[in-house]
Amino acid sequence: MEHSFWHERWNEDRTAFHQADVDALLLLCFDKLSLNKGDRIFVPLCGKTLDLAWLSAQGCRLVGIELSRKAIEQAFVDMGIEPEISQQGKLTLFQSDGIDLFVGDVFDLTADALGQVDAIYDRAALVALPHEMRIDYAPHMAKITGSARQLLLTFVYDQAEMDGPPFAVDGDGVDALYGAWYRRKLGASKPITGSLAERCTGTESAWLLEPLGQSS
Repeated sequence: MEHSFWHERWNEDRTAFHQADVDALLLLCFDKLSLNKGDRIFVPLCGKTLDLAWLSAQGCRLVGIELSRKAIEQAFVDMGIEPEISQQGKLTLFQSDGIDLFVGDVFDLTADALGQVDAIYDRAALVALPHEMRIDYAPHMAKITGSARQLLLTFVYDQAEMDGPPFAVDGDGVDALYGAWYRRKLGASKPITGSLAERCTGTESAWLLEPLGQSS
């Protein structure tokens, strides 16, 4: 989607997609990632999600990227942290101890700039992208993260009920996008709730994506 779409949503505070609580499926499935204290988790299109502070409280180091500078600034305000800000090529990096949040286009993020990634938590990135962008996004993510294990959240609903985002992506769709790098396992699912439930009915699923060649 055009960058202007998301900038307008953030600038006009039309952010119904921002959750007022830590994501329920993250709470249910986080332990399945088998992370150790100090491991680094990547949150693409992170916005100002409260999940960032929760992950930090679990002992994770954080790295994220978001198109909206306003969202990243607010994320640090919410966490009560004053970041250092630097320019990294096309991206702007907001940084403090154990937290690195980039502002810019995820497709401009390289493996070198991203650094070590022990796991990916994709709660709002894949489903924010239309199909023609998802087919580029999935291999890009595998490339820049070294196919790190993922906790991927998706929605399944009748796309005729509403236009995305978030877009509907079922298990077969996940396999079509990520099957070259990962095997998929269902972590948990629940009915769609919150403001999205006012627009459609369906389920939200948390998929554990384990890199091929590694034991599940």
